[in-house]
Amino acid sequence: MLDEADAPLVPLPPQPERTAWPEPDWPEGSPGAGVDVASLDKLLDYAFCQPAEMPETNASLIVHRGRIVAERYAEGMDATTTHLSWSMAKSVLHAVCGLLVGEGKLSLDGPAGVEAWSDPSDDRHGITLDQLLKMRSGLDFLEDYTDKTDAQRNVIDMLFGPGKDDVAGYAASCPLAHPPGSSFYYSSGTSNIVSSLVSGVLGAGPPVERFMRERLFDPLGMRSATLRFDEAGTWIGSSFAYATARDFARFGLLYLRDGVFAGRRILPAGWVDHARRLSDEAPSENFAYGSHWWVIPGSLGIFQANGYNGQRITLVPGLDLIVVRLGVTPIEFAPRMNAWMKEVVDCFRDTV
Repeated sequence: MLDEADAPLVPLPPQPERTAWPEPDWPEGSPGAGVDVASLDKLLDYAFCQPAEMPETNASLIVHRGRIVAERYAEGMDATTTHLSWSMAKSVLHAVCGLLVGEGKLSLDGPAGVEAWSDPSDDRHGITLDQLLKMRSGLDFLEDYTDKTDAQRNVIDMLFGPGKDDVAGYAASCPLAHPPGSSFYYSSGTSNIVSSLVSGVLGAGPPVERFMRERLFDPLGMRSATLRFDEAGTWIGSSFAYATARDFARFGLLYLRDGVFAGRRILPAGWVDHARRLSDEAPSENFAYGSHWWVIPGSLGIFQANGYNGQRITLVPGLDLIVVRLGVTPIEFAPRMNAWMKEVVDCFRDTV
């Protein structure tokens, strides 16, 4: 029997021949035949009435077969409002790594080349870029956003405390908790180490931003996208990118279209499959992990850029569907929000 990690992937849909790419403007349309429009409208009404079970939805955008078929914003916001990605930035970081791997400037295999681990006797020396992207570095890092004074607070200290001026240096200083590659643990620290590897190739600060704009954001028409860097010049790729809902959907479309946008290949062939292919250990029944993208097991092939406080770019290859949801919804409400997302996707199941 095939392992989950080796199972065939759901094919990624091409752009429909009669649908224009979103350059500069998204094509729009009404939900087509087979969409449960009444249920979809109720779900959107529910989200934007700010229910206690799923508070503060700020934006929702649904793209079906390349066209925007639903779009709503909270009061005071619109299509020009930019939103914080939180950990959806990790999936953008995966794209940047793909560009550099495709050029031979980064390698998935072999020691990643982190300066702090350069001594071959260091037990972290052999950690690979692939292990970092799959959250299997083995580093001892606690991903806990609760402000507990009596607990290890790695992610809080890295982003907002003593590590904030050099997020990658802080993360790279962590010891091993497990042998590299042996176990999964989600860690924003590993993402910032990956971002430092990008800086090592391109140069810190402006060269990274220029590269991302020229090679990723501008080709996708992501005019609103901006990044936040630390004092060391490392893009805080674990957490800080900003864009409109429509531009986050553009990024999602790039991955749904197998790294091709407007007929031009942006990402190397096979790089999207690298993102959505399961690692050999699933964090939970409902969510698994690929490489800097979450994977939802099932026949539709769903994979997702997922961020703190309820940020989502959900890609559904089996339905040619993108669902963007942005807001400020605390993690304790995530089960209801994830159920809401599933219910939205279910409205399109009869369009196969």
